[in-house]
Amino acid sequence: MVHFFLLQADGINSADNYLPIALQLIFAVGLIATIIWGSNLLGPKRKGTEKLQNFESGIAIKGNARQPMAIKYFLVAILFVLFDVEVIFFYPYAVNFRALGWHGFLAIIMFVSLFLAGFIYIFKKGALKWEE
Repeated sequence: MVHFFLLQADGINSADNYLPIALQLIFAVGLIATIIWGSNLLGPKRKGTEKLQNFESGIAIKGNARQPMAIKYFLVAILFVLFDVEVIFFYPYAVNFRALGWHGFLAIIMFVSLFLAGFIYIFKKGALKWEE
């Protein structure tokens, strides 16, 4: 079994060590380009009004898709993603809480306080109210 440090020349990281990665990238880009070019060259080219029409899973199209929609749906979705991603930052602290000590505890307390301040601000602005 060859270890990574055996690939390095005298413990110094050189450009020669990256040759296999460069070759793999070149091969991957070439393969993707060949597949796209081949499908364009060999694929069918039947264009017509029926072929270019939007396909809605076999359901007849009704009206225009550009209807106004309440911004509340998007706001709640964005807030969910924002707070969900913030909660992910608790994981590194939970894994290393002993090694981080009091410094890490104070940092997580500051993070939670900023997190709660943002939540209180959103709540007071009425972003989570549905009745209006």
